[in-house]
Amino acid sequence: MDLSQGVGVGENYANPKTCFFHVLFKAAALAFYILSTLFFDSFVIIFVVTVILAALDFWVVKNISGRILVGLRWWNEIDEKGESLWKFESLDQQSLSRMNRKDSWLFWWTLYISAVAWIILGIFSVIRFEPDYLLITGVCLSLSIANIVGFTKCRKDAKKQIQTFASQTIATRLSSTIQSAFSVV
Repeated sequence: MDLSQGVGVGENYANPKTCFFHVLFKAAALAFYILSTLFFDSFVIIFVVTVILAALDFWVVKNISGRILVGLRWWNEIDEKGESLWKFESLDQQSLSRMNRKDSWLFWWTLYISAVAWIILGIFSVIRFEPDYLLITGVCLSLSIANIVGFTKCRKDAKKQIQTFASQTIATRLSSTIQSAFSVV
């Protein structure tokens, strides 16, 4: 079954602890931001705690859950010329094909849903004329989008590597078949 058909009904999460922490920091940052005005009058406390929770989410997704749940990892380096270079790691094709569909589904959907939630909260900040809170949603949205862009590029790079490997393998086998056919004659 492919991902376009949805998640398998009887399939369990292969990495429930990783899934839990993947969701935990996203939910904690969003919940704290939404509920904090009920308990705190200080914008600074709300800003610092929300951004720390969002930064923890960014780090966990980028370095742990991305690698475990979907077999991908990305980072960005600056070369000697000052240009940005994207670096990607992915499991081999065989390992990627064995990744748990439910884990993968949770990873991608929560990645996008959290970004949408920050956009909606940012819109509410604009409507309520609270530019300070728009700053918080902007920082959190930036961290979410960085992971979306990084993992999307990484997934595309992994697919390209798989296609290149498949093409090279087919070409090599075809070449050896042709050579063996002519060496028999």
